[in-house]
Amino acid sequence: MNQIDKISTDTTASGSPKLLSRLPLRLHHRAIVVRDQEATRHFMEDIIGMPLVATWCESIFMPEVGRDVSFCHTFFALEDESCIAFFQFADQEIQEKCYRKNFPEIPRFDHIAIKATRATQNELVERLKAASVPYRETNHGYCKSIYVTLPDGLYLEFADDPPDIEEIGKIRRADAHKELARWLEGQRGSNNAYRLRDF
Repeated sequence: MNQIDKISTDTTASGSPKLLSRLPLRLHHRAIVVRDQEATRHFMEDIIGMPLVATWCESIFMPEVGRDVSFCHTFFALEDESCIAFFQFADQEIQEKCYRKNFPEIPRFDHIAIKATRATQNELVERLKAASVPYRETNHGYCKSIYVTLPDGLYLEFADDPPDIEEIGKIRRADAHKELARWLEGQRGSNNAYRLRDF
């Protein structure tokens, strides 16, 4: 079965997708295994400015290895109380088994994107410059983004939406399935008429 067949069969009789009666509320947290919690804390808190709001130190039985494993789990907060979180293990063998070793050669498409205001982006750029941390700016048209790489290679995006984001969202929601099917069929033309526009 190809992807287009899968899309067409996962629907109700009326042709609408079978969605949850209530969507999940928001991102709770995204967790990443890192080699050095203090280097990560320094980057997230001292350079970027996101506060460390919780550190959980635990030892649990891990059935994958058949023994107790100790770890430290840190959480850095966003304004909506969701978090980016990080694990480090005391046991070096477990650390290596859980650590993501093969980041993409071009990491920019494998990232976490966080909504931010333009004022927050401007402050972030000043903080990154002051710390001599490289960053990248991109105007996608439907958002403007600042990208930065954490010590362990995680790519982090801070995105600011334009004033007409609700209108753009309605357009993309209306044709989301049609555009996906078109692209999967090999029709690869761009549908982003907004790229690089000023807002």
